[in-house]
Amino acid sequence: MADLLKDLDFFNLDDLLSSEERATRETVKRFVQREVVPGVERHFAAETFPTELVPQMAELGIFGANIKGYGCAGMNNVAYGLIMQELEAGDSGLRSFASVQSALAMYAIYANGTEEQRRRYLPEMARGKLLGCFGLTEPDHGSDPGGMETRARKDGDGWILNGTKRWITNGSIADLAIVWAKVDQGFTGFVVEKGTPGFSARDIHGKFSMRASITSELIFEDVRLPAAAHLPQARGLKAPLGCLTQARYGIAWGAIGAARTCFNTALDYTKSRKQFSRPLAGYQLVQNKLVRMLTEITKAQMVCLRLAHLKDQGKLRPEHVSFAKRNNVNEALKIARDARDMLGANGIVNEYPVIRHMMNLETVNTYEGTFDVHTLILGRDITGENAFE
Repeated sequence: MADLLKDLDFFNLDDLLSSEERATRETVKRFVQREVVPGVERHFAAETFPTELVPQMAELGIFGANIKGYGCAGMNNVAYGLIMQELEAGDSGLRSFASVQSALAMYAIYANGTEEQRRRYLPEMARGKLLGCFGLTEPDHGSDPGGMETRARKDGDGWILNGTKRWITNGSIADLAIVWAKVDQGFTGFVVEKGTPGFSARDIHGKFSMRASITSELIFEDVRLPAAAHLPQARGLKAPLGCLTQARYGIAWGAIGAARTCFNTALDYTKSRKQFSRPLAGYQLVQNKLVRMLTEITKAQMVCLRLAHLKDQGKLRPEHVSFAKRNNVNEALKIARDARDMLGANGIVNEYPVIRHMMNLETVNTYEGTFDVHTLILGRDITGENAFE
């Protein structure tokens, strides 16, 4: 079988990348090909995450790659995006793990914590010695975080935390959780370390999607937190939403990787599979699908490259990220579905990665803001009218 992780660069976008950016991409691509691809179907079947890969990911500078200082690699946002792309070309669960560690947990501490908190946690997180998760979503509150029921109340110099978070990536394997709660002044965040009395995590099983990813429920029962656990700069929902913007940025890039793997699989398969008088790739309907795939992947690449440049220039708006997340994931899902169809019956077996990517992308299309939520974010931006309520 051909190299299903190979690049797709119809418009020579590589010419716009620096040698360092290309080297970063190729390094992560080799890691995924060598260490992830051979075992990912086994982990997907068993509902396990390959935690044995964490030290290698840390050594490659993947965790907090675009954070400067604190033992992080300090890469630009093009390189960071390319990392996310290559991880998701292997599996969405791998990219989710890195996204949560980097763009949610580490970034939350970096943007909202004290200098002491940054120095305490970020270097160890960059080294993969501490794993993090991000507790915002609740059983009854997903798209509307403002309805959260988790509460924190002051108790002397510390806090008492009660509530439940659900659909939390990395939850049960995390050494610390960034937890968002309602307080008298609105909303704020805390660093809750594993082993704190009253804090427990249990995994959610029976998923048909993101099976090579740990998804958990976090439970807080009269959890007593010291003052040092509070993220003092986390004031209001703007703080967690700012973290989500970072994660959505990586998702927009990651979706390209999943789509590219599905395209490469479909192209390889239809060129070698003969039906009637010629290879499937010789038929007009098949070529039409392949061309549509190529077109949408190329457009997504252009969007993400511009997105990265805006981010590096400090000109990125959350609405830009909503545009990219909404478009790229939705198109990647369509590409995965088309690829599944083009493989016929072989499209549903794990000999080929397409069905796994297709099921994963159903989740990626939902989390970090659904397609419809990002539609309303963009609608509000261009009309000035809020259609959420």
